[in-house]
Amino acid sequence: MTALLTLSGVTAGYDATPVLHDVDLAITSGEFTGIVGPSGAGKTTLLRLLLGTLAPAHGTVERAPGLTLAYVPQLETVDWNFPVTVFECVLMGRTSHRLWPWPSADERRSVAQVLERLGIADLSGRHIRELSGGQQQRMFLARALLREPALLLLDEPTSGVDINTRHDVLHLLGDLNRDGMAIVLTTHDLNGMAAHLPHLVCVNGHIVAEGSPEQVITPEVLEETYGAKLEVLQHLGMPVVIDGGAPGRLAG
Repeated sequence: MTALLTLSGVTAGYDATPVLHDVDLAITSGEFTGIVGPSGAGKTTLLRLLLGTLAPAHGTVERAPGLTLAYVPQLETVDWNFPVTVFECVLMGRTSHRLWPWPSADERRSVAQVLERLGIADLSGRHIRELSGGQQQRMFLARALLREPALLLLDEPTSGVDINTRHDVLHLLGDLNRDGMAIVLTTHDLNGMAAHLPHLVCVNGHIVAEGSPEQVITPEVLEETYGAKLEVLQHLGMPVVIDGGAPGRLAG
């Protein structure tokens, strides 16, 4: 597999305060990775390093030549009153640098195709605030896909959505990954999302562990990651975390 992004000895943070220390991590082509850890552990910081919106204080971030990235933000960070339709929001993902703001026929066709692929073509003229949580997530996925990225980055793609939407999003991402797209997402949902992803990275100020769910979702790794003893059971061949402590312990 080809390395798309490689972090070597990276320390990074904000206002001279490090959040992540001495991180070594490689993201390869075709990978499907979940980044997990408690609040303040550095999940979003790691995502910003991969995205290139945050520079490391120490260490290096190497990108494959010509690497195309796309990003899907947390739904909670979006201004849903912004006067824009679904079609117009998706169109914002276009990569051309034309002098005129009006889309070309090819761009309109590309938007229509990606909306059709994600099953929301009938919503193209609707205002974004009129969408359900699942439709909102599909819209931002469509905007990202318009860039035809080799690597898709998502920040908490199932935060605040119901269980059906969570499964729907996971299914969509699985299809994209099987089509060859590398995907990295942050998640606090260990049982709902992380246990179904083929590759996990546990973060708490540094990389605690990485590997398959079976390798990473263990009492020892989770205690180092979350600072608490958590029980792990096997259900239908998948690890399931039992949190008997304070509510929100596993929140990201």
